[in-house]
Amino acid sequence: MKLYTAHRAPYPRRVLMFIHEKGIEGIEYVNIDLMADDHRTPEFKRLNPFSRIPVLELDDGSALSEARAICSYLESTWPTLNLMGEDPREHAFIEMQDRRMDIYWMTPIIAWIRNALPGLGTLVGTQFLDYARNQHEVMLETARWLDALLARQPWICGERFTVADITAFCALEVARVMHFRPGEAGYPALQGWRDRMAARESARVG
Repeated sequence: MKLYTAHRAPYPRRVLMFIHEKGIEGIEYVNIDLMADDHRTPEFKRLNPFSRIPVLELDDGSALSEARAICSYLESTWPTLNLMGEDPREHAFIEMQDRRMDIYWMTPIIAWIRNALPGLGTLVGTQFLDYARNQHEVMLETARWLDALLARQPWICGERFTVADITAFCALEVARVMHFRPGEAGYPALQGWRDRMAARESARVG
């Protein structure tokens, strides 16, 4: 198998951390240079017509894209060291939190960065500063919710580390380019969780 990734990009990093946490070996990694438009070449578009990473090319030549779908495939193929739920109930609640981290946390952070970070227009096209401010507010609203949640429990889904923690961490780390630090912004529990996540070996991949 081949995983098409990009250095420190949040969505590929989710998959890389997931692979590392599960101890999966034997995957070939292919780095895609986003600034050089490697993801928009005809060759890459045959893997993913939407020109997005990550993409997992399976041994039969088929290509699986979308970070959550790739992680689900890997979880099913390597079920040990479970990160997505041991039974239907736990699986559903972990998926709920992971989707919340994707939709209400990762998505507004990425939109904020794409529309506000100076110099990114070359990659994303037109930037909309009003939309960036709106998405920043959405992100802060989720940060308040996360801080309250993590003041009550050690991990996003409760007492154990799951895929939802990976998703949330990758989103928070990319927000550092906008100089967002939870502790400085008044979210001490979120900062404590971030520091525990950053101490994990998997946080050094990607």
